[in-house]
Amino acid sequence: MPTNLAIDDRLIEEAQKLGRHRTKKDAVTAALDEYIAHDLNPAERAAVAELTNLIKEGRARIIGLVRQELLSGIKTSSQYEKLRAVLRSFPDEPVATSDYEAAAKASNDCRAKGVAVSVSDILICAIAIARDWSIFATDPDFKSYARILPLKLHPPRK
Repeated sequence: MPTNLAIDDRLIEEAQKLGRHRTKKDAVTAALDEYIAHDLNPAERAAVAELTNLIKEGRARIIGLVRQELLSGIKTSSQYEKLRAVLRSFPDEPVATSDYEAAAKASNDCRAKGVAVSVSDILICAIAIARDWSIFATDPDFKSYARILPLKLHPPRK
């Protein structure tokens, strides 16, 4: 089923040029295929496949903090530039003061129940709760947060 994505033409052209891809679809598909091809175990392959499906369905969202985490630790400039170009296809979800305040409250609620949180994880939780989104993550910490917060986790489809 075709999915329309709002993609910044300048950025997708940059990704096409970097990878010498004929079409926008080729550029995005190549980036996802590259992730899958890198020595992934079955669980990681399933996670990448699910993320690919969510993107195709137009259901994936990103905040600047997640963008930074994804780009941090990339080993080569070439890999960094490829991922940066692909991620530029997805605009950052705006984060408001109320999101940070909700994250602080959620952090307090979790810590009161003995669950340690990271600043980035709890901001993701607060934004997802406020926007009624499900979170797709392989990080097991989100299961701990979901026992305390009204968080929806997106399970991989079988």
